[in-house]
Amino acid sequence: MKRRVVVTGLGVVTSLSCKVEELWQKVLAGESGVHPVKLFDTTDFKVKFGGDVYDWAPIEYISAKEMKRIDRFTQFALVAGTDAVTDSGIDFTKEKPFRCGVILGSGIGGLTEIETQVGRLLNKGPDRVSALTIPKLMLNAAGGNLSIKYGLRGINYTVATACASATNAIGDALKVIQDGTCDVMLTGGTEAALTPMGLSGFQNMRALSSRNDNPPAASRPFDVDRDGFVLSEGAGVLVLEELEHAKSRGAEIYCEVFGFGASADASHITQPDDQGSGAARAMSEALADAGMTPEQVDYINAHGTSTPLGDKAETQAVKRVFEDHAYKVSLSSTKSQVGHSLGASGGIELVLSIKAILNSIVPPTINLDTPDPDCDLDYTPNTPKDREINVAMSNSFGFGGHNASVVVGKLRD
Repeated sequence: MKRRVVVTGLGVVTSLSCKVEELWQKVLAGESGVHPVKLFDTTDFKVKFGGDVYDWAPIEYISAKEMKRIDRFTQFALVAGTDAVTDSGIDFTKEKPFRCGVILGSGIGGLTEIETQVGRLLNKGPDRVSALTIPKLMLNAAGGNLSIKYGLRGINYTVATACASATNAIGDALKVIQDGTCDVMLTGGTEAALTPMGLSGFQNMRALSSRNDNPPAASRPFDVDRDGFVLSEGAGVLVLEELEHAKSRGAEIYCEVFGFGASADASHITQPDDQGSGAARAMSEALADAGMTPEQVDYINAHGTSTPLGDKAETQAVKRVFEDHAYKVSLSSTKSQVGHSLGASGGIELVLSIKAILNSIVPPTINLDTPDPDCDLDYTPNTPKDREINVAMSNSFGFGGHNASVVVGKLRD
């Protein structure tokens, strides 16, 4: 029999807020974290806006010396991870270290460090490339540093499935606890790809919105006038814990993690299957793993990136799985407010899905002014909606055809 898994801690870094409750309140208020890029000069760029985290203060979490030794994406993970651990109230000095681990997701990793060191190599020669280059840029640096911070010696690895990375990581962490390998896992995702190379790469493949005249209105999932996603950065980290372990230490339990599903489109390296068959498979697998029917789901935090093809494909996928109930379930895309943080997005969105469950409120999809006729489900346009949410699903789909869905909800009797 599978062990039951619950969520006991939440932490985020986003362009809208780096505190969970403040982020939630700003989401409900319909605020946007999208703005002209402040991290670097965008004069020569076609796209000049995004969701960069420019006003945070990590010094209270990370010393100035340590900041120089870790890439920005690892800094995000340490801040969100520290907040999640603090929120959970867990004291890892009292835990068995081999029963506690870390599984994080990141699509790209240390892109800031790559750009910096390539510049040194080309301009100053190989002897000027930093000795810290590899430990700063490697995808597993964030998870490794989190485990070092807390002395966690259990399973530790990093998942890289593009924009599905965090949700894949969460699903893996769920399984690790269910099968009895570990009792506590830090999981989620982190990404800091809003760099000159990252922005130019995505703009030149025409994946991004080009609304330079009105950045807060640029991310508009399921709207007929959507023209691409908004690149952002950040992290979302959660503490997952075996139910009885959480109860034994008197932890506050936010929700239960019921099931996870994943699949591949196997069709195109960047475009989704236009019928949403792969995404539908991931959702169906998640429901089957949870032992639930589609009718039990009250809310779906959609992948909803604001791309013409992706939003339509996800709508088709939801209809495939939920059939008549597709028109009764509430959906929204919180990317409309925080942009798309790639491999971190699933972690941030699961945090917001849990807040929706706890508060019985469906967060809105802002900028949804003229719904696309091909996206005809209840995507909660512009205004949050009161609704009891017992079960929620969070979807993440990534380049490479990766699909992942996770199902969470109120603690079952």
